[in-house]
Amino acid sequence: MDRQCPWSAEGLVRLFAGVLTCVLMGSWAGLLIRIGAGEVPVRVGWLALPGLAGLATALGFTLQRWTWDRFRRQLIGFSLSFYVGLVLLSLAHHWAGRSTAPPDYRQVLVAGLSFQGAALLLITRFLRSHGTTWRDSFGLDQSPVRALLLGAAAGCVVLPVAWTLQLLTMALLQRLHLTAEVQVAVQVLQDTTDWRRQLWLAAVAVGLAPPAEEALFRGLLFRSLQAAGYPRLAWWGTALLFALVHANAASFIALVLLALWLTWLFVRTGNLLAPIAAHAIFNALNFAAIQLYQHTWSGSG
Repeated sequence: MDRQCPWSAEGLVRLFAGVLTCVLMGSWAGLLIRIGAGEVPVRVGWLALPGLAGLATALGFTLQRWTWDRFRRQLIGFSLSFYVGLVLLSLAHHWAGRSTAPPDYRQVLVAGLSFQGAALLLITRFLRSHGTTWRDSFGLDQSPVRALLLGAAAGCVVLPVAWTLQLLTMALLQRLHLTAEVQVAVQVLQDTTDWRRQLWLAAVAVGLAPPAEEALFRGLLFRSLQAAGYPRLAWWGTALLFALVHANAASFIALVLLALWLTWLFVRTGNLLAPIAAHAIFNALNFAAIQLYQHTWSGSG
């Protein structure tokens, strides 16, 4: 993987700021869904308009190039508008309280669209603004069939190891009298019986998340840190961040291992299709395992 990074640090910062802003906008959308379902007081909706307006303004700043002569004004504008949206979102969650209702599949879909979906759009725009493409930036033309096959095989290999690590982590958390909760997306999938809704969840987990997350963590962040002369931070920093983003203590160590494995695939092949395929297979097999467990458990009940 010897291709140089053609993008600027300023553009990279704006990209990640834009993705984070979209995630917060998705959180607002999730709250509005809860309001519509009657789980949250209507007064929470009073904060939605100014909160979303603040975040939309912040997103607008991330889509503009931050030139040196306007840098201070643009940074202040982004920070203030982002802060308004974040504070109002925090207040809205405080008013909403902790919901006793199980997570809704629509909230998971909105979360996926606001993170991975927005990331794909913003990454494409980011690359285009730097005069490059997915193919040129991420080596998609380097032995694509070999990369896909190697990635698919690697996804199958890492799965049992990741399961074992997750079980060990859950056992350790229980020994420490800590809660070992499953990921929200997994819980929603377990509670969803409609096959059409399951299909939408599968589309996010298998079709949307792998290319978006691999482009962000391996294609952009890892390569940028390596090019800047921080190889250890590139490997471990992106792996830890990848695991933290999934916000689940029980799967944290397993996700760190998965991230390191995906990074190795990218370095080994120079083609982002390899970790994308491995990530997709990993998610697909997890999805299938949950379905199999659910049907077996329901049948035995």
